[in-house]
Amino acid sequence: MRDAFRGILAHIYLAVCAALVIWAVVASSGDQPDASIAGVVPLFATAPVSLIVLALPDHISMLFVAVGLGALVNALVIGWCARVLRLGRGR
Repeated sequence: MRDAFRGILAHIYLAVCAALVIWAVVASSGDQPDASIAGVVPLFATAPVSLIVLALPDHISMLFVAVGLGALVNALVIGWCARVLRLGRGR
């Protein structure tokens, strides 16, 4: 698992997810017309795992838990795929 998280693609994905969460928090705090939909963007970026938010209790912290878990699982898959493709090229 540690090898999968070492890849640059996994790091880039996690950085993009973190930026999306920060953007969603900033956009939701303002009086902008699209502020209510801002929280959906990080959920879509970390889907399908982040859709567990539908089964979690209704609290704002559960949104962060779902997005964080989804980002970690997706980064693991991205890192694993990149590692397999890199090893496959050497054979």
